Amino acid sequence: MVRDKNRKGLTLGRGREGRQRQSKLETGAQTQTVTQHQTYQKAQDNRNSVSVTVDLFANIADIGNFPDFLKADVKWELMFDSNRQPIPILNSSKMSSETQQSAQQNPAPAPNIPAPLRNLEIKYTKIFINNEWHNSISGKKFPVYNPATEELICEIEEGDKEDVDKAVKAAREAFQLGSPWRRMDASERGKILNKLADLIERDILILSTLESIDAGKPFATTYFFDLPGAIKSLRYSAGWADKNTGRTIPMDGDYFTFTRHEPVGVCGQIIPWNFPIVMFAWKIAPALCCGNTVVIKPAEQTPLTAIYMGALIKEAGIPPGVVNIVPGYGPTAGAAISHHMDIDKVAFTGSTEVGKLIKEAAGKSNLKRVTLELGGKSPNIIFADADLNIAVEVAHQGLFYHQGQCCIAGSRLFVEEPIYEEFVRRSVERAKKRVLGDTLSPGVDQGPQIDKEQFDKILELIESGKKEGAKLECGGCAREGKGFYIQPTVFSEVKDDMRIAIEEIFGPVQQILKFKTVDEVIKRANNTSYGLAAGVFTKDMDKALTMATALQAGTVWINCYSAMSPQAPFGGFKMSGNGREMGEYGLHEYTEVKTVTIKIPQKNS
Repeated sequence: MVRDKNRKGLTLGRGREGRQRQSKLETGAQTQTVTQHQTYQKAQDNRNSVSVTVDLFANIADIGNFPDFLKADVKWELMFDSNRQPIPILNSSKMSSETQQSAQQNPAPAPNIPAPLRNLEIKYTKIFINNEWHNSISGKKFPVYNPATEELICEIEEGDKEDVDKAVKAAREAFQLGSPWRRMDASERGKILNKLADLIERDILILSTLESIDAGKPFATTYFFDLPGAIKSLRYSAGWADKNTGRTIPMDGDYFTFTRHEPVGVCGQIIPWNFPIVMFAWKIAPALCCGNTVVIKPAEQTPLTAIYMGALIKEAGIPPGVVNIVPGYGPTAGAAISHHMDIDKVAFTGSTEVGKLIKEAAGKSNLKRVTLELGGKSPNIIFADADLNIAVEVAHQGLFYHQGQCCIAGSRLFVEEPIYEEFVRRSVERAKKRVLGDTLSPGVDQGPQIDKEQFDKILELIESGKKEGAKLECGGCAREGKGFYIQPTVFSEVKDDMRIAIEEIFGPVQQILKFKTVDEVIKRANNTSYGLAAGVFTKDMDKALTMATALQAGTVWINCYSAMSPQAPFGGFKMSGNGREMGEYGLHEYTEVKTVTIKIPQKNS
């Protein structure tokens, strides 16, 4: 593993030397080099060629210094030689003609894939309060299962109201005036966040493996996207720690007036099961950057990486009580956080239904501040002049990434009439190439749904699509055998009033709708209670800007999808949430603005 000289994010080992990967941990002027992990020695798949999930997701540029032509529409694949050694290649069938020509002229190395830890010991299963591990006060535990095998991974201490009270007390004490945390220089907070990012880099193989078995994600996805995403979020907030400044204000009269940006206080944070480690970083990074303390509850389905982070938080030097981790269920631990009278702010990512309950609880308790990132039914609009190769591939990734379990999934795919039939044909062809299987095996690009509840819900919605008259092009059923796997599914001839076009499916189900005019598609795209994201594919920039202005969504992507970075704010319109996460806007959610006015004898300009 090497570092880009211009930034502290992860880049990729290159060439055959990359088979022995190196990780550099930087602390001040010292750099320690640690030999890490070997790449896969042999494939656990009998095919000659298997796809790797470094599929060209729109933000692939985040994971390395790829040439520009590789940042648009390329799909990496892995082939194996006679000794079953991996040989990264480019799949030219996923490229436009211009990209193929550029790739031939500018050959580039592919990323190496390390082997996951198949027999990983689960070291941390307890509640983390005051930098110490605790059993639950009730003595209860809850099971955590691998959705790929339906087998028990371990049991976790189950936090409920009493444990939340204990954690909030620790967080409040850590936030008291004169405490080590409140007295710490802002620049030092930044150093600690960077140290935490360093520790994640050191333990990236452990955390990637935990995330894969816990959340049902292909290992390549957790290693190349989720963990680097968490690291980048921490480093971005670290850079802001001593730059969150107030202003001096030229107030009328003989006064000197300035503003202070002060931390809100104790923050309750509730994160979802679809991106556990990424959401953990998204939540704690801005909160700690601004000087707050935290009580965070991971989803009961996926608590393993969050609990592991407790050990790294202590090792990084974050004072006791600043971050407290309480695993548990929503109706108990989550409700206790939402109603707690000594929590100053709640940040929640999850369903719109639960978001409403949290906002109601905040109003009925101490009117705590609330940030909500909720559901979506995002339109992805493909105009006839779009590059069809790119549009098909990116629309595919924008829906099927993480088995469709993304709040931003482009789940209402509007395609202009002249290219509709061809787009459907290519989309079906692409969906049939997806490889389902063991999430720790190379070549797998689709894992299971998170649990039986989601699995059953998705299958029921697929059946509703069939009954309501949508044309099933492929998939439409579960995979035989263990695990909550659903075959990649594509529907055409979908109408706006069908359930699959209205409800958030959160599964590998692509719905393709037809449109004729710009005005028509704007009206139809906005005809939803959600407003999280939208995509537009066109070569006409006037049309693109018209769409960007007209679409009611917190994020609009033009000729890309899911291109996200810590620098850019993220959040929804309408019932997709309140407030913003990431970017400078995300920091505002974790500060109170205080105006200080001082009477002076005489003011001069």
